[in-house]
Amino acid sequence: MTTVFGKIIEGKLPCKKVFENERILAIEDIAPVAPVHILIMPKKAIPNLQSAKAEDFSLIVEIMEVAQALAEEYNVEEGYRLLTNNGADAGQTVFHLHFHLIGGRKLSHLG
Repeated sequence: MTTVFGKIIEGKLPCKKVFENERILAIEDIAPVAPVHILIMPKKAIPNLQSAKAEDFSLIVEIMEVAQALAEEYNVEEGYRLLTNNGADAGQTVFHLHFHLIGGRKLSHLG
């Protein structure tokens, strides 16, 4: 079963792309919690971080590199949050690995 992110990656649903290469896609979040709220995901279907295998780790490193570049591009490199939710108990609602790059305002402590 394809997730909403799978459909976006396949071009079946619209999005506002901010970065794309052959392995990674970054899009603006449709319900941002801060002025900068970007979703960064591998194009490979990986349900969550815990499901990533050793051969997927290079994708995660590449996502970190993309996050750093986007943080600079959006002028939040001095203060941003990069997070992923792993599983429903952590609040994951789309089961395609993705990271939230959040910044552009002072962020409060996570509880």
